[in-house]
Amino acid sequence: MQRKIIAAALFASFPLIAAAQSSVTIYGIADAAIAREDNGAANGARTVVNSGNMSGSRIGFKGVEDLGNGLKAVFTLEAAANLDNGTTDSAFFGRRSVVGLQGDFGSVLFGREYSPVADIAAVTDITGQGLYGSNLNAFGTGRLTRRISNSVNYKSNSISGFQFGAAYSAGETTTGPSQNLKGISGAYTNGPVYLGAAYQTYTRVSSGDDKEMIVGGGFKFADFDVRASYMRADPDGANNKFEQADLGASYTMGASKFFVNLQQNKLETGAKGNGFALGYSYSLSKRTNLYAAYATLRNNNLATFGINAAATNVTPPATAPGADPKALSLGLRHSF
Repeated sequence: MQRKIIAAALFASFPLIAAAQSSVTIYGIADAAIAREDNGAANGARTVVNSGNMSGSRIGFKGVEDLGNGLKAVFTLEAAANLDNGTTDSAFFGRRSVVGLQGDFGSVLFGREYSPVADIAAVTDITGQGLYGSNLNAFGTGRLTRRISNSVNYKSNSISGFQFGAAYSAGETTTGPSQNLKGISGAYTNGPVYLGAAYQTYTRVSSGDDKEMIVGGGFKFADFDVRASYMRADPDGANNKFEQADLGASYTMGASKFFVNLQQNKLETGAKGNGFALGYSYSLSKRTNLYAAYATLRNNNLATFGINAAATNVTPPATAPGADPKALSLGLRHSF
């Protein structure tokens, strides 16, 4: 009788043991701000309430299951959440949706993921690709590619500070050119030093191959952090090359953090825009902060470059070359 009771207790504990080997986490960011935006064109100023002026508001689900022998199954599903109007993007899990395996070999992920160039760009932007004046205005149609669908992605574990990655996205077309991306990346981290580079080619159905690259780095000393990057997109055809250079620094003083960033955008046509950005963040807790940001960009008479925050942008219309956009925002961000 006692043996039966013990056996029954062990059997009943099996689901609990299995559950202990896997976990699912719900996480997200709620970020909203009031902003004064001016695209530099006539009647181009407005006051708005934005979602995502420091970090794109989102809700996500991520999970891991221990398969034994150092092997794990992982997944992430992440959707945009627009706090200003309650909507999401047209692709519900368009921010990120991957599933894969992790182990001593690194990780292999399938689905919608950030491109190799985007991985390096995120680390080398002093604002973390948030606040007006970030490097996100380098991504977009005809420039650099940030996210890739239908992809297979490999990332190695760190080997003496070095980490390598590769990505391939399938075009999935049955007729005409296959729209796909192939890319590689490498990064080195040693204490306060970070160096990274990536190269990718993106085949566009309408305009041929776009050759994209980034080199960047960062260095932390005491309460200072300095980061810089150079990005280039070179689509097929004449006078299509786009270049961007960023140099930024931050200083942390208690609960306060100050940001400054300088930026230059250029097109092979001669269009040029020089940007300047300031930011400030005050931590109310580990998960909640207040922030303020100001940025402006001076375009020459051929350029219509804009300024980007995490999920918003202020860009002159194509009919107003030489217009100078600027923006000021005050916001609140909460992570959970």
